[in-house]
Amino acid sequence: MAGTLVVIPTYNERESLAETVARVRAAVPEASVLVVDDSSPDGTGELADGLAAADAAVHVLHREAKNGLGAAYLEAFDWALERGFDPIVQLDADGSHLPEQLPRLLDRLEHADAAGGRPDLVIGSRWIPGGSIENWPRHRELLSRWGSAYARTVLRLDTRDATAGYRAFRADALRRIRLEDVHTRGYGFQVDMLWHAREAGLTVVEVPVTFVERVAGRSKMSPAIVIEATLRVTGWGLKSLFGRRPQPASNSGSAGRSRA
Repeated sequence: MAGTLVVIPTYNERESLAETVARVRAAVPEASVLVVDDSSPDGTGELADGLAAADAAVHVLHREAKNGLGAAYLEAFDWALERGFDPIVQLDADGSHLPEQLPRLLDRLEHADAAGGRPDLVIGSRWIPGGSIENWPRHRELLSRWGSAYARTVLRLDTRDATAGYRAFRADALRRIRLEDVHTRGYGFQVDMLWHAREAGLTVVEVPVTFVERVAGRSKMSPAIVIEATLRVTGWGLKSLFGRRPQPASNSGSAGRSRA
């Protein structure tokens, strides 16, 4: 197997999963899909098995327990790399990441800058010109903006949407990050990966996307998750202060480009 793989982690997403997978397959027909289910009690895993039985491009990875978003993605990355998939995409099951905008992430991943280099990671960003959110309450928007701003400040990141989960990685980028060194299992995983990408000297760019509030199911976000992520980011920032930052390559290119 080879080509693009879209990884969709799930926990109790039975109401949304079938439509999301169908939209991915319609938007990028050549892409394969990997559903990573954490033993959802609502039957999401069984639904995913049915989708896989009906479509050879859909695969399912069953995990024995709910061990966090980061753990699901890390296991999926190992699965994808072992099978030669490239690039590898992160996408939420709940419809908040529009599959119809996936081609713009993949196109940007293949687009070289003026110096001839291509990005290692493309992030679908809410907080650059052209990016937007739909149907979010004001407090959610403020929390997300604050989280990105705090991570950018503490970790000295240039990426505007540091907490974004809509991402397309080159397989080689994941290898260079050294996934065995990424230890976050919760929602701080997105910032953790971005920090490791920066430390590995990877080239990161952002493209504008529209983030849509889920219409079915319940958000997994909670105050405890926010507190955990904030404490972890603070710790990484202190560690980064005493570490040697790799020298980045040329940073010429279009607006929205960043060194993560």
